Order: sequence, then structure tokens, then C-alpha cells
Amino acid sequence: MIQQQTILKVTDNSGAKAVKCIKVLNGFKRRFAILGDTIIVSIQKLRNKARLASKVRKGEIHKAIIIRTKKKTAKKDGTLLFFQSNAVSLINKQGKPIASRIIGPLPKVLKRRKQIKFATLSSGFI
Repeated sequence: MIQQQTILKVTDNSGAKAVKCIKVLNGFKRRFAILGDTIIVSIQKLRNKARLASKVRKGEIHKAIIIRTKKKTAKKDGTLLFFQSNAVSLINKQGKPIASRIIGPLPKVLKRRKQIKFATLSSGFI
């Protein structure tokens, strides 16, 4: 579960390394976000190698979609799904990804939530 002031990893090649959640979207006074939800983030750190060719700048505000969470999620077959870190991928105002590649696997929840564009950019599914 992601809430305001949470520091998240960025798992795409947009150039950002860490972001901070500013706001959870989709609801009035909504406190937490789960897998597949959209949040508004501020960029805190950039990757060292990508500073010059980065698509984003430090301090900019962007939307992001949550790709991985530490919170355990139950699947329909009874297994639990959780990851080692909280991670997001940056998107633009139209909802399309800023990056051209997502590092690591995605949960199948994103495929069901109509995030097909992210499915094509990732290496696989869990």
C-alpha cells in the first residue's frame, strides 16, 4: 500500500531513480494505492549515467503507475504475491509510458486492468 510521502523506486529507463508520492488519484480523500493504481509523484533522484540524456528532470511532477508493492496480494488460486520493493513506472498526461523499457517482471493484475502498453514493455509476468 502506497500513501503520501512514500519513496518509490523507478523501474524504467526514463532516467529517474527515486520518486516521492505526492497524491493518490481515483477517489475523494483516498489514502492508499495498490498495484495498478495511478499516483502523482515528484522526482527525487536521477540515475548517474542518464543525467544528460534523461527524459525527466529533478523536481518535476509526473503521474506514475504502481508496478510492484511490498504488500502481499492474494491471487485467485490462493497464492500470495509480493515483491522486495515498492516500484513505479512514469507516465505522461495521456497515460502512455515515458520510458521505452520496463526492468523486471510485472504482475498479471496490470494485464487485466487494461495496462496493455506496459505489458509490451516488460520482460515477463508473475
